Amino acid sequence: MPLETDFPQGYEKRDFRVVGKRPVRPDGIDKVTGRARFGADTVAPGMLHGAILRSPHAHARIKSIDTAKAEALEGVKAVVTRDDFPIHDAVKEDRGLLDILVNCMAREKALYDGHAVAAVAATDKITARKALKLIEVEYEVLGHVIDEDLAMAPDAPILHDDLGYDYGKGKPSNVAGRTEIGHGDVDAGFAAADRVVERSFKTGAAHQGYIEPHACLANIGADGRGELWCCTQGHFMVRDTVTQLLGMDVSNLRVTASEIGGGFGGKTAVFIEPVAVALSRKAGKPVKIVMDRHEVFRATGPTASASLWVKVGAKADGTITAADALLKYQGGAFQGSPVDMGAMAAFACYNLENVRAVGYDIVTNRPKQAAYRAPGAPMAAFAVESVMTELADALGIDPIDFRLKNAARDHSKSSYGPTYNEIGLVETLEAAKATEHYNSPLGPNQGRGVACGFWFNFGGQTAVTLNVNLDGTAALSVGTPDIGGSRASMCAMAAEELGIDYDDIYAIIGDTASLGYNDVTDGSRATFASGLATIQAARQVKERMCARAARIWGIPEDAVKWEGGAAVPSGPNAGDHAPLSFRDIAKMAGETGGPIAGHHEISAEGAGPSFATHIVDAEIDRETGRIDVKRYTVVQDAGKAVHPAYVEGQFQGGAVQGIGWALNEEYIYSDKGVLENAGFLDYRVPVASDLPMIETVIVEKPNPGHPYGVRGVGETSIVPPMGAIANAVSAAAKVRATEIPMSPPRMLKLLRENESAAKAAE
Repeated sequence: MPLETDFPQGYEKRDFRVVGKRPVRPDGIDKVTGRARFGADTVAPGMLHGAILRSPHAHARIKSIDTAKAEALEGVKAVVTRDDFPIHDAVKEDRGLLDILVNCMAREKALYDGHAVAAVAATDKITARKALKLIEVEYEVLGHVIDEDLAMAPDAPILHDDLGYDYGKGKPSNVAGRTEIGHGDVDAGFAAADRVVERSFKTGAAHQGYIEPHACLANIGADGRGELWCCTQGHFMVRDTVTQLLGMDVSNLRVTASEIGGGFGGKTAVFIEPVAVALSRKAGKPVKIVMDRHEVFRATGPTASASLWVKVGAKADGTITAADALLKYQGGAFQGSPVDMGAMAAFACYNLENVRAVGYDIVTNRPKQAAYRAPGAPMAAFAVESVMTELADALGIDPIDFRLKNAARDHSKSSYGPTYNEIGLVETLEAAKATEHYNSPLGPNQGRGVACGFWFNFGGQTAVTLNVNLDGTAALSVGTPDIGGSRASMCAMAAEELGIDYDDIYAIIGDTASLGYNDVTDGSRATFASGLATIQAARQVKERMCARAARIWGIPEDAVKWEGGAAVPSGPNAGDHAPLSFRDIAKMAGETGGPIAGHHEISAEGAGPSFATHIVDAEIDRETGRIDVKRYTVVQDAGKAVHPAYVEGQFQGGAVQGIGWALNEEYIYSDKGVLENAGFLDYRVPVASDLPMIETVIVEKPNPGHPYGVRGVGETSIVPPMGAIANAVSAAAKVRATEIPMSPPRMLKLLRENESAAKAAE
């Protein structure tokens, strides 16, 4: 991802009227009253219900599929299998698209437990489920592998005969790719070190845990044109992907994003949408598919699991001389794990002369991974931050002081190549050290941990429209689905620019036929990129309103300026005219030239990376191995907090998800590669009673690439938790925890092994 670059509209220091306040969220009433429409709420006349048959095997050759009995069942209107998903030219030319197609509907092989092999559309849900049981699939069960280390072994079962890092040499493997970043001479750096710490780590795969399951409704007409409603973080992406997979013209499919009941990156991919469209096209009726929770866990992407090795050396005074990492990420049955971003993020918090990170992208018999907030970064940070604290302890240096000594600063060269612009890592470290939390006493069996985190942030393609209404209100249409409060932020920025009240702006998510292309809402881009476009659209509205005022007053346009929400003469030579307010000009729009609107389309850059420092106090029960997080503080640079309550919510949400990942959450497979905890009863996410109040400190170091100084905040908050919690737990347990999650059985085993080793050493 690009680092910040100069953008024509750079940071402008100013006093804010609306931005930085905490107005009521615009979607709140609809959501608490049940009026908001989520994916499963959409219905259509004559609608059919879709259901998907999934493989019960982790790895199996599909020898035959017989759908005759299912098709003969009364009420069944369509059945689709691999034969209904031909490989079109666009798919042939793009391995990524081919993988998506095969993930949505298996072809020669089922590659994981839960892989889709057929689907039906019927007049009701019960009939659809009956039909699935009538589909006869003949499997040849094959060997499977679900662990990244085992998948790299010479005798591992091979998932794809045409894939592998060594495939160019005629040898397929489960290693889909390799990435390497760094600079300097690592070997020389370690030779100059007075102290070196190296360790190996493991992390489990964690699901995003969104409450709303995937749902969609497709309605394709006899002319091949149609509509699709779905819960997604990127409906333009859904449109383009579905049409390419099914050989449709892009203009023939309009996609509307519903309200979204959580995504966290997990809804940046398609799983059921192409299947629903294929069924609708075949049946000639609308088809609705709603996943159950079991399907969500078995067939949608969790994040990658990882095997990591980190080595760091430093001088006696704490100066790091070298840092090295080897990262192995499995991304499920298809290439594309986030190991490249993990490698780039691993040492991004540090100003290092000699650094290297090597990553391997590995395929296994698991569901295709999907993004989970800052994809790839939390795993790498867990390993790196653990070693950083262990090295600081070995040198007798306070862990925050050690990080401050080696922290990346303004204009330092990043570990992954580019030179930083203005960044706020040092400010977060200083703020963390000054907190009451960091300076408070600990109780028995408690430990304190700190960790830093980083995320790139990016801008991307964005388009918005701002329409002025007759009554002086404005309607803002954006193309980035709101997954974290972006509509409130857009309204605040539009109101700030126009000089009108926040409540006079109403924001909606436009469908794919209403706006130019918008990239997916991910990478912490929405408030930055859509906000940037909104500001520019609002400034265009102001220019046009000034032009209308000039026409009314009979003076040149450059003799009018916008001030305090009104058009005013720019100087005494422009004449003595009373200000024309936003509402005044809106009311006269029809008489002065017609509707007034602002538009802006952009491929935004200059997002500005984000940094955070987390502090954790944890307590361990030595009899059971249970970990209790007693206190948690998030300190993060937001650039400028447009809506501080939402920003704090993002900080807290990332920390909570990190706590769950660190302590409880993981996919558990049987020896046959079947997922055994596919539901919230057995896959345990944190609930309120598991958590302390997450304290927050907002640091504001303006991003020079945005007129208000805004940085994305949604991703960074999940990067430090695992490292910070591991450091706290290790301090409390007096033994280094190296495997995530740190569940009670795992911790109890570690405690007992440490006690046995201590006795043996006596």
